[in-house]
Amino acid sequence: MRVTIEAMGAAGDGIARDEAGRPLFIPFALPGEVVEAEPGPARGEGRVAALTAVETPSPDRVPPPCPHFGICGGCAVQHWADEPVAAWKAARVAEALSRAGFPGSPVEPAPPSPRNSRRRADFAIRRRAEGVAVGFHARGSSEPFDMAVCFVIDPRILALVEPLRALMGSLAALRRAGSAMVNLLDTGPDLWIRTDGPLTPGDRTKLAGFAAAHGIPRIAWSKEGTREAPEIAAQEGPAIVTLSGVPVSPAPGAFLQATPQGEAAIVAAVLAGLPARMAGRPRIIELHAGLGTLSFPLAGKGRVEAYEGAPEAATALQAAAGRAGARVKSVRRDLVRQPLLPAELNGAAALVLDPPFAGAAEQAAILARSTIPRVIYVSCNPAALSRDLQPFARAPGWKVERAVMVDQFLWSSQVEAVVTLARVI
Repeated sequence: MRVTIEAMGAAGDGIARDEAGRPLFIPFALPGEVVEAEPGPARGEGRVAALTAVETPSPDRVPPPCPHFGICGGCAVQHWADEPVAAWKAARVAEALSRAGFPGSPVEPAPPSPRNSRRRADFAIRRRAEGVAVGFHARGSSEPFDMAVCFVIDPRILALVEPLRALMGSLAALRRAGSAMVNLLDTGPDLWIRTDGPLTPGDRTKLAGFAAAHGIPRIAWSKEGTREAPEIAAQEGPAIVTLSGVPVSPAPGAFLQATPQGEAAIVAAVLAGLPARMAGRPRIIELHAGLGTLSFPLAGKGRVEAYEGAPEAATALQAAAGRAGARVKSVRRDLVRQPLLPAELNGAAALVLDPPFAGAAEQAAILARSTIPRVIYVSCNPAALSRDLQPFARAPGWKVERAVMVDQFLWSSQVEAVVTLARVI
């Protein structure tokens, strides 16, 4: 089928129309291109189609630098120039705000994260007849491809792939499938492995030797598919990450912002969203605080009440705040089951909401009808952002004062935003 690509979809696929006017989602095609494509399975109201030829290429098409592009499921738009990618992501944030009821809101792009800056990676591992495969999932598959290079993750993480392949192949605990998550901390790579069999005494000896040989302060282990907290299998030293000058001891696999540059952009946008003047010792409420990525910079502006549902994160945050003498009070609370009520918000100068991917629909509705003067929403999902901001658009007196697009997921379809909502006086 010969078609013209009309737009770029949310997943990074080019969108065209078939002869019946139904959408065709064509991976690796770009807006404005005339392409040949083979229609395939249904997706929503349309079909996925395989790109077979590009007859008229876009001037924005560029050679993808990675030889795994097209095989790896991580990158969707490595064949698209940087400027149109940034414009596309900013437009997605603007569209989300418009659907929420705030049309015409300008969106400022923050500087994108550079190549090889990602400090988190979760590798899939499979034992096969020809050896052990370590890498990201292949496109459209739950199986990994054997990874050799990557232009997204930090080189210090990439350097562990080959040694991990040898290590995992030697472990009796890896029967068929496992995984390895790496967080790059100030003290080195923090490794959490999961296997489908139990660790043997010999495996534990090998993990200790691996940690010593590769400068890994801590290796945690858990059984694949369980929800139990991981156990520490090897410890060479402390596992520390510094957040806005405060040392924090995270649990294995703890959530960090994907890149240091992305973290800095989000922190800057959140601080810029605070009121210009806050008298006395202002009270700032933070929801879904995690390890304190935003808590500690916010503490430079006022007294922070940091709510977090994960016990390990709440404990790490409180311990770090205590050691540093920061004006942060960590409160463990399941915000999905127990969102903050309007009376609990009285007297706060501002509230920062940084929910997980699913958003915070119930909490957002409560905030919209409360008396709090300012809400700063940190979003990693435009669909959830649009839904959660609709109550603010329906309630009287709210406006979008500022919106910043943050791109710390290079060449992917993921986009983040920091949106400041203020009451019109």
